[in-house]
Amino acid sequence: MSLLERVKGPRDLRGLSSRELGQLADEIRTFLISSVSRTGGHLGPNLGVVELTIALHRVFDSPHDPIIFDTGHQSYVHKILTGRQDDFVNLRQKDGLSGYPSRAESEHDWVENSHASTALSWASGLAKAFELRGEDRTVVAVVGDGALTGGMAWEALNNISVEHGLKLIIVVNDNGRSYTPTAGGLALHLQELRTDWRYEKTLDMIKRGVKSAPVLGGPIYDLMHGFKRGVKDVIVPTDLFADLGIKYLGPIPGHDIGQLERAFDAAKHFDGPVIVHTITEKGKGFDAAERNDEDRFHAVGRIDGVTGQPMGVSPRRTWTQAFSDFMVELGDENPALVAITAAMLYPTGLHAFAEAHPDRVFDVGIAEQHATTFAAGLARGGLHPVFAVYATFLNRAFDQLLMDVALHRLGVTFVLDRAGVTGPDGPSHNGMWDHSLAAIVPGLRLAAPRDEERLADALREAVAVDDAPTVIRFSKESLPEPLPAVGRHGSVDILTDAIDPTVLLVGYGQFAALAVQVADRVAAQGIPVRVADPLWALPISDDLVSLCAEHDVVVTLEDCGVAGGVGAQLTRTLEQRGVACRVHQVGIPQEFLDQGSRKEILADLGLTAQALARAVVELSVRGEDAAAQTERSGTKDVQA
Repeated sequence: MSLLERVKGPRDLRGLSSRELGQLADEIRTFLISSVSRTGGHLGPNLGVVELTIALHRVFDSPHDPIIFDTGHQSYVHKILTGRQDDFVNLRQKDGLSGYPSRAESEHDWVENSHASTALSWASGLAKAFELRGEDRTVVAVVGDGALTGGMAWEALNNISVEHGLKLIIVVNDNGRSYTPTAGGLALHLQELRTDWRYEKTLDMIKRGVKSAPVLGGPIYDLMHGFKRGVKDVIVPTDLFADLGIKYLGPIPGHDIGQLERAFDAAKHFDGPVIVHTITEKGKGFDAAERNDEDRFHAVGRIDGVTGQPMGVSPRRTWTQAFSDFMVELGDENPALVAITAAMLYPTGLHAFAEAHPDRVFDVGIAEQHATTFAAGLARGGLHPVFAVYATFLNRAFDQLLMDVALHRLGVTFVLDRAGVTGPDGPSHNGMWDHSLAAIVPGLRLAAPRDEERLADALREAVAVDDAPTVIRFSKESLPEPLPAVGRHGSVDILTDAIDPTVLLVGYGQFAALAVQVADRVAAQGIPVRVADPLWALPISDDLVSLCAEHDVVVTLEDCGVAGGVGAQLTRTLEQRGVACRVHQVGIPQEFLDQGSRKEILADLGLTAQALARAVVELSVRGEDAAAQTERSGTKDVQA
């Protein structure tokens, strides 16, 4: 039996020798590479924290001592050591093991953390609660150098610094990278601490000299910890953490279990918050990841477990690739066009623009709030910024979008990648909230292109707007086949037409093709249907209103939440205009969706051509009574 098979919980680690711990670390890496290469997931971050996680579970008593992982990307080793090894066969799959910490899975998971920079706030709140309740428990927060670029982490540190008796240990997992190399002043500071070994060498020299002194050598050596801060101030005078008033230990080699344990044990017995700065290597132990300078295999799909090459990847072009190409083209034409990324240069496709125009791309780190107001400043200064970000992360910058960009009527374009149902990463990463938030921002224009040609048109139009924010959203899926219009109604594209249609399907973005499929099925039942794509979904255009007035029934299909979507906005507008047609809103219900493939989730929601066609037929046949029964949000209700 392997060592890994013998570890069913953290306590099984306690009796292992140093040699056995090294063997266990090797076995965990082998297991991770073999398992994650078959399912996909966050491979690189977890390969980098094997020894770190082993040491944490040997020193601290989880779950009595909570261990909170910022973002949770690096929680796989924690899951293995807490008895979930056998569940990795279904990692990130429907009804399987979550790719992030999950309270439903284990008492060892305290927080379902999957957006960056929040762990320090969670941990300080927990530690304060334990203190007030008189409970002797230590809280550990594991945070990466990338997450420390987020403003929320520094807000937490600001408050932690005055909590002198708080039993809180902050483990900085410093691998110099988030997705790509970490940007900003913090990264430079950590690099100084990480690479300037003059401090450790000088301290060792002083210790050896003092200990060799006769009679007084021992007592003086015991006082060395009092001098340690002074030595560091002279040699590395930028110890930012200590300047905050938080005890700092490090840097500690993050792949040396013995040194990690000694540092954690020392921190555990200190009366107050402590930062333990560890140096790790993202992707350690997997040659393909170590050689990859782009993201060290931060997140992978199914790959070859030896070469790291993708397996079963569709050769079709993606929305991200199309956006990447169009940005370069527009940047060549317009010197005022600039781009912003929040630590996702490659995932959002801005790397090509950065290669072509390196002085016009700004990576602000994991700091979406700053990115948005920074964009406002750029726009106020006469440039047109494009902030490319995952749809789910725009949630974090709503106030800045509303008050700094929209209130000032500034031309900033937000390009939202991974919009709609994304699937395996679970509820935190589905891009289903952005549309609802954008819909209440005065003056904002939003487009969800249905194909590559419409993406190019929307992007070109968006960057020409200088007096209001514009939003372009698209899916993580491959680009669909081109879907040309068969006619126009003012600014609205007609995708499928019929003689005297009674039903209008409004489908746009990723659901435009779905609307056409639904129309074909409904037409086969003898019901004439017209399909329209409004192109610019917000605000509701006069042309879409007049088109709706020509139909008895209007069904809106959208890959976003029904609350605040086009259907909701259209219903309100038609009521205000006195247009007497029945509108049925079909989209994603306002609930947190479990993980699974996009196809599985859409099927569970009834968002398939077959299910929707049946619902439309019933609406048409049953008339007013059917409308009264089915006019509720969410497709599952539409099919009632």
